[in-house]
Amino acid sequence: MRNLTMMTDLYQLTMMYGYYKNNTHQRQAVFDLFFRRPNNNTAYAIAAGLEQVMDYIENLHFSEEDLEYLDSLNLFNQEFLDLLRDLRFTGDIHAVPEGTVVFPNEPMVRVKAPLIEAQLIETALLNMINHQTLIATKASRVVMAAQGGSVLEFGLRRAQGPDAGIYGARAAIIGGCSATSNVLTGQMFGIPVKGTHSHSWVMSFPDELSAFRAYADAFPDSCLLLVDTYNTLKSGIPNAITVFKELREKGYEPMGIRLDSGDLAYLSKKARQMLDEAGFHNAKIVASNDLDEELIWDLKAQGAKIDIFGVGTSLITSRGCPALGGVYKMSAEEIDKKMVPRIKISENPDKITNPGYKKVVRIYNGNRKAIADLIMLEGEEIDTGKPLTIFDPVDTWKRMTLFDYSIRELLVPVYLNGQRVYKNPDLMTIQEYAKTELDTLWDEYKRLKNPHVYKVDLSQKLYDLKQKLLEEYSMK
Repeated sequence: MRNLTMMTDLYQLTMMYGYYKNNTHQRQAVFDLFFRRPNNNTAYAIAAGLEQVMDYIENLHFSEEDLEYLDSLNLFNQEFLDLLRDLRFTGDIHAVPEGTVVFPNEPMVRVKAPLIEAQLIETALLNMINHQTLIATKASRVVMAAQGGSVLEFGLRRAQGPDAGIYGARAAIIGGCSATSNVLTGQMFGIPVKGTHSHSWVMSFPDELSAFRAYADAFPDSCLLLVDTYNTLKSGIPNAITVFKELREKGYEPMGIRLDSGDLAYLSKKARQMLDEAGFHNAKIVASNDLDEELIWDLKAQGAKIDIFGVGTSLITSRGCPALGGVYKMSAEEIDKKMVPRIKISENPDKITNPGYKKVVRIYNGNRKAIADLIMLEGEEIDTGKPLTIFDPVDTWKRMTLFDYSIRELLVPVYLNGQRVYKNPDLMTIQEYAKTELDTLWDEYKRLKNPHVYKVDLSQKLYDLKQKLLEEYSMK
């Protein structure tokens, strides 16, 4: 674990100092982490990043070197620096488990802690949750476009730095990728790693056939050959078939071929025909070359004979949607031992926050399909034996009364009184959970383009509280 305590914005520290000078730093406060709107034609997001958040919280402390640097800024007095020396996280964190399908404006993480602690962790939480949720969501779209084909994450060399490559690959697995090319991610998180050879391997031999034979000799049990270095149909595939026959004579079966250029739909169809005619019906065809969900969808529509998709740049950088846009906003504060709701008001209606100490409930029909999410105040309960009426928080005339339904609270305790109480599952278990979560959504919400908008409503009590605060502030 690394100490990332200093990975924060300066204004977090200046606010912490201000709270200290104002003697409000130990006041309990509640913050919600959420994103405001989906991007890139996506109606949902796949939550990720919680494991790194827990590692960050576990190791949260200012080292002597950190304090010396902060002292050199000439912004803080010695008493405040002494306070930071002993600072540890002592609050509560509730969060949705990694792999949970989440929607705009509902808390993914809820923090209740002394104000000085809750303020400090804002930047790091946003950095970790925003990035990994973004990549997990992009991966889920790519996997959906593959329509049953396997997707490999190949993006390390195009990632925006080591952490983006490592944790982006982890998030891609949560989103449904079957393996990564990133060896360090495989080592750190116990996930499958895959890879073959590059064009330089072929170019380093006198001819293509010699290169293929050498690779087959090195990896007879897992021989997958890149066939487009010179000429895919006239040279690459015929030479691969020659080597595959030699492998079969030795008692081995080849894995297949990889296409990395050209018209992948046409070439994959011709490759499938050539491999089948040569008797290699089980040989897989892997395709790469700047793929994304839209291109993969088009390839499938054209009948491309591709079994496995290697996706790099577009996945690891979330091309088309460079940032999730998650935010971290105060929703309540303890005044005179009473939790007082707080609201942020803006001329932009999308930026008006939901006040209070809240929870999120997902509502399912009798077939376990998700109907809507309901943001509620923490003390509220739903009697599932009675009809439940929900309504759109903007167009309140849009209402629905539910009779046969069940509910699930999404936020689970992760830290209580500074003690970790949640054990994250292994990564492949999280991936399976994410698949199950997506299965609860109707296809209309999962369309790659123009998906239907999922209902995220407010309880009547929360709606009334929000309107009350808006009216009070409008009178000032």
